[in-house]
Amino acid sequence: MNENSSRYKRVRGVDKFMTGVFYGIGGFFILLLIVLAAYIIVKGITSIYPGVFSFTSMGIGNQFFNTIYLVFLSLVISVPLGVAAGSYLAEYARKGRLTEMITMSIEALSSLPSIVVGLFGYLVFILMTGMKWNLLAGALAVTILSLPTITTTTRDALAALPSHYRSGSIGLGATRWQTLWHVLLPACVPRIITGVILVAGRGFGEAAALLYTSGQSTVLNWANWDITSPTCPLNVFRPGETLSLHIWVMRTEGSMNPHSVEIANVSSMVLIIMVLGFSLLARYLSRKLDEKNKGAAK
Repeated sequence: MNENSSRYKRVRGVDKFMTGVFYGIGGFFILLLIVLAAYIIVKGITSIYPGVFSFTSMGIGNQFFNTIYLVFLSLVISVPLGVAAGSYLAEYARKGRLTEMITMSIEALSSLPSIVVGLFGYLVFILMTGMKWNLLAGALAVTILSLPTITTTTRDALAALPSHYRSGSIGLGATRWQTLWHVLLPACVPRIITGVILVAGRGFGEAAALLYTSGQSTVLNWANWDITSPTCPLNVFRPGETLSLHIWVMRTEGSMNPHSVEIANVSSMVLIIMVLGFSLLARYLSRKLDEKNKGAAK
């Protein structure tokens, strides 16, 4: 009896110790994130000057729009393809060499350095098409980086669902496609949105892949809405410098701009706030959709 009691105390002691270690590691990363974000935001606030948010060469308005627009284009392409690929691997693909090869290719693609993807995008989307740097090429390059994450997230989310989701739907007479579209995917929305948040955050901060594809210049005329014009904001075939590229340019080649340091600091602050705001909004929508699905299930 004493032996069992001492073993129980030892196990509880080890459990408490490891719990404290994991809490400490989690707290360290949270503190690191808070300190880093606070430092960047404070530096950005102290660097604000009149006109920094304008849509001129002395402001970052055009770069802010390019960042939002490019990430939007990338998500429009990558989310449907990634969800479709993940659904195929989880629900339709038979276990075998082909499926293993596809899975291995996705894992290899997710580990590619962004600079390699940028060079690939430059060769395929710029040189082979005979075009100049443009937003669509940048969005396609970011899509290549995003697809593995969305595909893997969707596949894992579908695989983790309890079996009664499928059996209950099929038992009511639904087809496999109806089960996937009306039951399984809605139940996986929160986890899929997590993957979307990850790839959107990477798209906001991506620089190396865009350096060779979207270009480092932006000339916009906000009174011109002819989508074929090279100065139209909505033209996807025009060059578009994003905030992350703008930071790099201002810190390396911004000697001609008297506010280069301030612009880089403010751009960094805006990027941090953008990623945080997008994450919070996506989490809120995910929670609302989850609550709606649970209410419909009841």
